Amino acid sequence: MRTIRVGTRASRLALWQAEHVASLLRTRPEVSRVEVVEFRTKGDRIQHLPLSKIGGKGLFTLEIEEALHERRVDLAVHSLKDLPTILPEGLMLGAVLSREDPLDAYVSPQGIPFGDLPRGARIGTSSLRRRAQLLFHRSDLEIVDLRGNVPTRLEKTERQNLAGTVLARAGLVRLGLEDRITERIASDTILPAPGQGAIGVEIRSDDEEVRSTLEELESPETRAATDAERGFLEGLGGGCQVPIGALAGPDPEDRSRIRLEGIVAEVSGRTLIRGVRSGDRPAARSLGLSLARRLIDEGAGAILASLQDSEREEE
Repeated sequence: MRTIRVGTRASRLALWQAEHVASLLRTRPEVSRVEVVEFRTKGDRIQHLPLSKIGGKGLFTLEIEEALHERRVDLAVHSLKDLPTILPEGLMLGAVLSREDPLDAYVSPQGIPFGDLPRGARIGTSSLRRRAQLLFHRSDLEIVDLRGNVPTRLEKTERQNLAGTVLARAGLVRLGLEDRITERIASDTILPAPGQGAIGVEIRSDDEEVRSTLEELESPETRAATDAERGFLEGLGGGCQVPIGALAGPDPEDRSRIRLEGIVAEVSGRTLIRGVRSGDRPAARSLGLSLARRLIDEGAGAILASLQDSEREEE
C-alpha cells in the first residue's frame, strides 16, 4: 500500500476535479492515503493579460509537470482541454475519466436568450475560440476580455454590466452553478475546445504502480473521443492562441465508429473552416490528424499562417 500525492491547480474547479479523482483512488485497496497538493501555474498568476498574449504551451500545467518530474507528486489532475497534445518526455496520460457535457453554456445575468441579444450587446470571454465563433454568427457583438476562474468570471459579468458570458457547461455543473445557465449552446453555434468536459490524469511513464491503479478510472469511450479531438489539435499545431474547436462522439450511422467535427476560424470571425470525418475507434488520433490535414488544404492553413505572422509582429 502507498500514499498517492495528487497535483492540481488551486482554483475551485480544479480542486473539485482533484478531489473527485482522490475520492476514486481512496476506494482502491492498494492505496493507503491520498494527499492533494495545490499549485499556482503561470496562467493563474498572470490575470491582467488575455491568454493569447501570455504565450507558450502548458500555461496551466507546466509547474505541476515539473513537480511530477521531481517526484513531489505522483500524478496530476487536469482539465483535459488545458493539457498540451505533446507531453514532456517521461510523462504520459494515465487515464481519461468519463466526460461531463462537453458543450459551452451561455450565462446572462438578465436571463436574455442568446438569440434575443440586441445589436452591439457586450459578451465577456477570454477565449479566442469562443470570440471567433460568436462573431461569426453575430458580427455586431462587442467581445470583452474576461479572465479568472468560473466564479470570478460570473461576478465580473454582473459587475461590468455585460449582457452575458460563455463558459464550459461542465465547469458550471461541477461547481453546482447549473442554475446560472441561461441556455446550452449547440455545437453548430460554438464548437467546444478539444477535450472540454473531460478530466485527464497525467503520470510518469515509468510509474507502473500508479498506471495500474488508474486503470479502473479510465473511460474507453471518452479516451477515444478526446484522442480524436486532440489529434485534430495536434495536426493543426494549435493552442490557446488559435481559434480551434473540435467535438467527437459515436457516429450516428455506425456507433462502433467515431464522428469528429472540427473548426478553424479567424479571430475576427470573418472566416470559419468546418469539417467532419468518421473513422474507427482504434485509429482515433489518426482520424483527428486526417481531418486537420483536410481543413489545412481547405483554407485553415492560411488562417494559421496569418495568426503566426501577427504573433511575430507583436514580438
